[in-house]
Amino acid sequence: MKNKFLLLILVLLPVVFAQLLVSFRVVNKKEEITMVSFATKNIANSKYACSTATSKVASFAKNPKQMQWIPGGTFSMGTDSKLETLCQIGGLTSDCKPHKVTVDGFWMDEHEVTNAEFEAFVKATGYKTIAEITPTLDEFPGANPEMLVAGSVVFSPPATVASLENYLNWWSYEKGANWKHPFGSNSSIKGKENYPVVHVAWEDAMAYAKWAGKDLPTEAEWEFAARGGLINKKFAWGNSFVVNGKSMANTFQGVFPSNDTGSDGFKGIAPVKQYPKNGYGLYDMSGNVWEWCSDWYDASYFDTIPEGAIQRNPKGSAKSYDPQEPGVLKKVHRGGSFLCSDQYCSRYVMGTRGKGDWRTGTNHLGFRCVKRIKKSSNQ
Repeated sequence: MKNKFLLLILVLLPVVFAQLLVSFRVVNKKEEITMVSFATKNIANSKYACSTATSKVASFAKNPKQMQWIPGGTFSMGTDSKLETLCQIGGLTSDCKPHKVTVDGFWMDEHEVTNAEFEAFVKATGYKTIAEITPTLDEFPGANPEMLVAGSVVFSPPATVASLENYLNWWSYEKGANWKHPFGSNSSIKGKENYPVVHVAWEDAMAYAKWAGKDLPTEAEWEFAARGGLINKKFAWGNSFVVNGKSMANTFQGVFPSNDTGSDGFKGIAPVKQYPKNGYGLYDMSGNVWEWCSDWYDASYFDTIPEGAIQRNPKGSAKSYDPQEPGVLKKVHRGGSFLCSDQYCSRYVMGTRGKGDWRTGTNHLGFRCVKRIKKSSNQ
């Protein structure tokens, strides 16, 4: 992950290393949070209706522990440009052209992978995440070695923010921050075993998935599962953000980014399974933490799909391309996080997309896994 611009700054201005690590290891958070599509397609006709397959679970496999069967089917994936105005930040629907997709049935974790589950993986394998490994001079030739320290990026909001234009106002690079120490070396996950594991890069998530005999979901699998069998709904639970006075997901309330009131029950990240499950028995498919998908992020990928075509089990683009950071390899994020707000991002809405440097983790990014059924040769 060599970045010539970053290298030049590291050499000339090491005092701003923390901010540079944001650009290098974290992705452009402004882009990730603000330049992602917003809302689900408001489908007016049946050609975009979701048709759910009626597969019997017992005919495929024994129910894996803490996983739910997603029956598969055909649905409309993506968002409608008419919903561009639903957030204060523009550019929300630029990469999510609606199109039809069919996915086969699969198993999905009912909740995000937790600290306890990830710890079991680490104890069994000795694995170290990217955030735990000190950057090397091979990655940053000519950099001051004292500036190369292991760590990760943490949401650190100031008391007040005059403008939302500079995302560096609320992100800081913390030495020693990683999945075991989510806010830096002096923090701990003790007592938070049931919280989603964070500060995991894409390859960290993939390493866990392979160890568990699973995989990361494709973007299409993730969206189909998140919709929970509902058709033409804005959220995983329906069209009203609050139901009978109760919050349905962990998001940001108050004035972003300085004052999360916690009116949904939590300020910041929440334990898993604190909000109602969707129609497929999945928790936290909206809010709490972003989730990695297996696909490369390509801003124009949906536009390349022929009109009227029905993709079957798509795996996404063969390449990564973000026109705002063309040299950075990015994977897809889905679901939004506890930082999502209608003031700055609304990625808890079905059909929206996120993106991030595949070797970067933060304290609002996690993952869950899927397990696909292997078809016999005569199927």
